Amino acid sequence: MELCLGTVQFGMNYGIKGQKQPSVEQAVEMLDYATQNGISTIDTANAYGTAEDVVGTFLAKKTISRDKLFIISKFRPNLLDGVATDDYYRIMRENLENTLSRLGTDYLDSYLLHSARYVFSDEIISTLNRMKQDGLVKRVGVSVYEPEEAKKCIERPNVEFMQLPYSIFDQRMEKAGVFKEAERDNIQIHSRSAFIQGLILMGEEEVPSFLAKAKPIVNKISLLCQRHGLSRIALAMNYVKQQSRISHLVFGVDSIEQLKEDIRIFQEDIPADTIDDIAKEFRDIEADIVMPSLWKK
Repeated sequence: MELCLGTVQFGMNYGIKGQKQPSVEQAVEMLDYATQNGISTIDTANAYGTAEDVVGTFLAKKTISRDKLFIISKFRPNLLDGVATDDYYRIMRENLENTLSRLGTDYLDSYLLHSARYVFSDEIISTLNRMKQDGLVKRVGVSVYEPEEAKKCIERPNVEFMQLPYSIFDQRMEKAGVFKEAERDNIQIHSRSAFIQGLILMGEEEVPSFLAKAKPIVNKISLLCQRHGLSRIALAMNYVKQQSRISHLVFGVDSIEQLKEDIRIFQEDIPADTIDDIAKEFRDIEADIVMPSLWKK
């Protein structure tokens, strides 16, 4: 498994604490450091504020050859709602061309639907694949949220890439058999939300009031990590690392120090039986705790 640097923090204030986005110079410094230290995959999206522009600024420096990078972006959410089928191609092509312009590149390595429900539309998936036929993207896929969306991706032969949420707190995909079904398929899988916007790393007293029912869970993982002599970052990363069908762990940072620490910790290994023993304690956490889209702030 490899790391993929997510860039949502580079384009907008993001995270459970509403962390401030770094300056363009700081973000480019982090992209430089990541790509000079073993990370060649970058995840961004048209909906991430100015993130694509920041990645474009980094690419324009040419500190690393474009063909050494794997760049992922996503079609802006909900853009095809209420649109006639005949207009799908025009809108999707315009959005993709906007992304390519902001990035300053003439192709993407992967282009994903950001509205996961679109995976159930034959017409939208077919139109997405026209972007590949046009030579603008190398692989197409979907950023999913629910197990049934992931299973639909696996079912479709013309969906080659999937990004899904997976963490020690969010074991829904594993429980639903998504990874087992994916063993029969050549779909590439990236996972996101290993830290659930920082929730896993919080002290109980830091958890905001709208997530009050997460406090006992946060307290439990803190106590278990203390008992086993583990850092919560190492546990969170190692839990994802043990899932062999995931090729990349997408993570975000808002400082160079955090980036360096995460790269270092990713190299650490925790015994599988220790991870399994701890993970059992978090198998049935409710969706409205582990899915930020359901948080009622």
